[in-house]
Amino acid sequence: MANFTAADVKKLRELTAAGMMDCKNALVEAEGDLDKAVEILRVKGQKGVTKREGRSASNGAVVSLIADDNSEGVLVELKCETDFVAKGDKFVAVADAVAAHVASTKPADIDALLGSEIKPGQTVQAFVDEANATLGEKIVLDRFAQFSGGYVASYLHRTSPDLPPQVGVLVELDKADAQTAKDVAQHIAAFAPKYLTRDEIDAETVENERRVAEATAREEGKPDAALPRIVEGRVNGFFKENVVLEQAFAKDAKKTVQKVLDEAGVTLKRFARFRVGV
Repeated sequence: MANFTAADVKKLRELTAAGMMDCKNALVEAEGDLDKAVEILRVKGQKGVTKREGRSASNGAVVSLIADDNSEGVLVELKCETDFVAKGDKFVAVADAVAAHVASTKPADIDALLGSEIKPGQTVQAFVDEANATLGEKIVLDRFAQFSGGYVASYLHRTSPDLPPQVGVLVELDKADAQTAKDVAQHIAAFAPKYLTRDEIDAETVENERRVAEATAREEGKPDAALPRIVEGRVNGFFKENVVLEQAFAKDAKKTVQKVLDEAGVTLKRFARFRVGV
C-alpha cells in the first residue's frame, strides 16, 4: 500500500519537473520520504544524462539581462525537450543564472562559456548537466550573445502565454534611444532578418541567388534580353527580405528600417535574434 498521496507526487513534480511515473517510482523507493525521493531522481537523472544525448531539444526559453544604464546586455537560449519543463521555474532559473554568469565573465565563445566556473569547482557544462539530471530531460546550451559599447536593449516575445519567451532579440545602437531600440528589436523579432547590411553577405551566397534567379526566369520563359534586369530585381528582393536595414519597417511599411533609424538620428550597430530550436 502506497505511503504517499497524489499531493506528494504533485509536490515532487513541482520540485524536480520529473515525469509523473518517475516521481511515483521515486516515492515508492523512498517509502514516501520526499527529500529522499528528490535525491533518488537526481541520482537516476545523472545516470540518464548520456542516454539523453541523442534526443531532440526543440523547446526551451530565451532570456536576457540588460545593464541598468543599457551599456551592455546578454541574450541566452537554453533548450530542453518539452514545454512542460520549459515553463517550469527551475528551468528558467538555470537560464537566468547562465545569463548572469555571461554578463559577469564575458566569455569569448560558447566553448569558453561552458568551460568557465559558474560556481566554485563547477563549470557551466557541469551546471547544465546537473539541470539535465534534475529535470530529467536533455538540456542544451549552445549559443549566447553579448553586446557592449553602445546603447543595448532587448525584446523578448512569447509565442504562447503559458510558455517563457521563445524569441529574443538583442540590439545595439550608437546612442541612447529607448523607443527606437524597442521598435527595431520588435521588428527584428517579427521579420527575422539574417544580416545587418548587404556587405555582410558572402559573395558565394549572392552568386547563388543570381543563379537561382536566372534559372527561374528561364524556366518561366522570360526573354534573354530581359534576364539581366529580372535577375537584378530578384537579387535586390533577396536583399530586402534578409537585410534588416533594407526591410520595410513593421510599423510603417512605407519606410525602411534604415529610414526609421535616420529619422531618429541613431545607427543600428549590430543585432542578434534567437528563436528556440531554430
